[in-house]
Amino acid sequence: MPPFAYSDQARDLLDVLIRAGLIVVLVLFCFQIFRPFLNLMLWSLILAVTLYPLHRWLRERLGGHDGGSATLLVLVAVVVLLVPLILLGTSLAESVEKSLDLIRASDFRVRPPAASVANWPLIGQPLYDAWLQASIDFSGAMQRFAPQIKAALLVAFGSLAGLGIGLLIFIVALIIAGIFMAYGELGNRSAIDIASRISGPEKGPQIARLCTSTIRAVAMGVVGIAFIQMLLIGVALVIKGVPGAGLLALAVLLLGIMQLPATLITVPVIVYVFSTEGFGTVPLVFAVYLFIAGLADNVLKPLLLGRGVNVPVPVVLIGALGGMVTNGVIGLFIGPVVLAVGYQLFWQWVRDQPAPGGPGH
Repeated sequence: MPPFAYSDQARDLLDVLIRAGLIVVLVLFCFQIFRPFLNLMLWSLILAVTLYPLHRWLRERLGGHDGGSATLLVLVAVVVLLVPLILLGTSLAESVEKSLDLIRASDFRVRPPAASVANWPLIGQPLYDAWLQASIDFSGAMQRFAPQIKAALLVAFGSLAGLGIGLLIFIVALIIAGIFMAYGELGNRSAIDIASRISGPEKGPQIARLCTSTIRAVAMGVVGIAFIQMLLIGVALVIKGVPGAGLLALAVLLLGIMQLPATLITVPVIVYVFSTEGFGTVPLVFAVYLFIAGLADNVLKPLLLGRGVNVPVPVVLIGALGGMVTNGVIGLFIGPVVLAVGYQLFWQWVRDQPAPGGPGH
């Protein structure tokens, strides 16, 4: 027997290891190529799964034309979304411009702080000193805090740039989602085949349905409701001319995704309007509408949140914050959906145990 000859078992094991290594290298190489498009494709898939029931309803009215239904749905969605978003963006730009003009004005003055500010815990005294310095010598205070102001402005402008990029990615993802919806039946069969290959033919369809229902529940019940509420409140703020309407609308969106009430924004705005305009008819109507819009999520959630899918609020919150930290603005929307799907699959695996007396008992 030659000194370096292998037995049949060793040769088979070596073949398996070589094949496994080649597969790992191929998978890593494919992932590296696909990675720049990962968020875009995830967002497209989420939109396609969420909008597919609407696409199916529209397809029946158009005589079964998948392509025409998907195209019409995408065009309507882009138009419906772009108009209010352009209004909010214009309001945001105007708010920034007015703030800069106010600061540049020679007669700009800062009111001195109340003595009670110094008694605030932790930040009271430093805030009081900085505020008092700004009321005495505003230009000197600006020069003193110039590095901090510059850093804050860079962060703010970076966030605005991220929002613009996120909006562009959303529109592209919506177009790709239209393509997915046009081939929805084939995509559904492919999803079931993949799930069946991983979990077995008995559990594959169940896993596919679980993923679909979770995506729709979180996308419609969390992200969708937050977006609708942002539009309801943001457009009213723009029409009323509330300062910083664009920023306030974005704050409503963030609070909605993190499952916090929009009344944290609407109530202070109502107080501001009453304090500046009094209790006239127009301010009263605006206040009533804004208060109702701030509570709209309590009505929309039972209507849009998927039945039978229970995703805890901490999972959504962690998904939103973690997605935003790792993937920016687009991750704020993708994070809760992906983490919710993982959460549901994990608990499905935990509950899927052999019955007593079955195999292994």
